[in-house]
Amino acid sequence: MTDNKLFSALLKYWRGQRGMSQLDLALAADVSSRHVSFLESGRAAPSEDMVLRLMGTLGVPLRDQNEVLRAASFAPRFLEPPLDAMAPSIDFALTRMLAQQEPFPMVVMDLAYGVLRTNGAAQRVFSHFVQTPARLTAPLNLYALVFDPQLARPFIQNWPQVGQHMMARLHREALSRPNDGRLWSLLDTVLAYPDVPPAWRQPDFSTIGEPTFSLVLERGALVMQFFMVVTAFSAPQQITLDELRIESYFPADDATRLACEHLSQSRS
Repeated sequence: MTDNKLFSALLKYWRGQRGMSQLDLALAADVSSRHVSFLESGRAAPSEDMVLRLMGTLGVPLRDQNEVLRAASFAPRFLEPPLDAMAPSIDFALTRMLAQQEPFPMVVMDLAYGVLRTNGAAQRVFSHFVQTPARLTAPLNLYALVFDPQLARPFIQNWPQVGQHMMARLHREALSRPNDGRLWSLLDTVLAYPDVPPAWRQPDFSTIGEPTFSLVLERGALVMQFFMVVTAFSAPQQITLDELRIESYFPADDATRLACEHLSQSRS
């Protein structure tokens, strides 16, 4: 398969993944449907700007956009520096966000929900809700924390709701990035934990992806209720930032707020 044919196949593939017709894509990208047709058939070769316009319109992840650029004989556009090698402004922003969230938890994760950074509140709060602390080793994964019976799962009062929500999210993200083995590997790992309902093995498209969801932690007399928000960088222009996820936990009641404040004061 020549490079031009490979690009044509990838364009058709991603258009199909997004459920768009050639006309839909042409209208959204402000190009002629004839040109889209010629690109998919291999009768025309794209410019670099056209590749980026079409992939951006289709919402293709930056990592995959690099692959499409290579297929069209262009150099990759998007870099992937390690998190600790990012621009000082990014490190400053993350540091400020983590500090500003105190005394409530915040966690910074990669695409496969590996924990990269946390604030002190996350360490203080979640250390109270771990069945076997010896299993709490780096690198920590958020899904392991929730699904492993030896970690936080026994203390998640609303685990069926949390687990179902997280499985639906993971299925959606894996399907939206079909070439990224990290998400599919994480999916296999999560499904291997004991007592995961068989129904969760299939994508649940009836579950609406809410922008927030609740977490209720209970151990003895300590009960903490949070609602969580997952955020991402807008127009990241780097693979590292494109795949970064920031999960913020906010107290859902006064008792949780006071408990977080107490934990902060006791460790200060």
